[in-house]
Amino acid sequence: MNPSANDRGLKLDHVKISKGETALMAINAHIRPGEVLTLMGPSGSGKSTLINAISGFLPKVFACTGTITLDAVNITRLPPERRRVGVLFQDPLLFPHLSVLENILYALPPGDTGAARLMRANELLAAVNLEECGKRDPATLSGGQQARVALIRVIAAEPHALLLDEPFSKLDAQLRGSVRELVFAEVRRRDLPVLLVTHDEEDAKAAGGSIIAL
Repeated sequence: MNPSANDRGLKLDHVKISKGETALMAINAHIRPGEVLTLMGPSGSGKSTLINAISGFLPKVFACTGTITLDAVNITRLPPERRRVGVLFQDPLLFPHLSVLENILYALPPGDTGAARLMRANELLAAVNLEECGKRDPATLSGGQQARVALIRVIAAEPHALLLDEPFSKLDAQLRGSVRELVFAEVRRRDLPVLLVTHDEEDAKAAGGSIIAL
């Protein structure tokens, strides 16, 4: 059954993260499809820990209470591979032993034939103007190209929500603006709810959505 319009998107209902007796953060939010919610705060304020909690990779030293739902599905206790949440990190984290095209193929959901998967991977590379780079080693790409491949690899997995963990912080100033523009255009075109965590006001401004300051 498809969720109602009011239930679609990523909901954080009284989500609280703590370490031992210390509460790190608490948040209530509903990020609708195509919206970006920016969470701002200094290092150590719990931003990346929240990303880990939503994606299912919270270290055992932390505890998370409350409810996380995605398109009306309670994902709070689901294993990471069943959450349909994509994460884009500071570093591209491309597999160095695979070509650019193979990195994309690896992320595609199973089920299609080899020919269909190859066509889909090439379509995704073309969407970010990298169709000529499929056979290249990721290490030979520029920083901006690696960032584009990392984005498309996340998109290839067909997530229902996207988490951005300061993905622009290691790009130089010249690249930062263009990669920001690409990322936000892609997620809005694909109607994904997005949580961005950052300490950079320019990131928040470019995202164009609501901002929560820790």
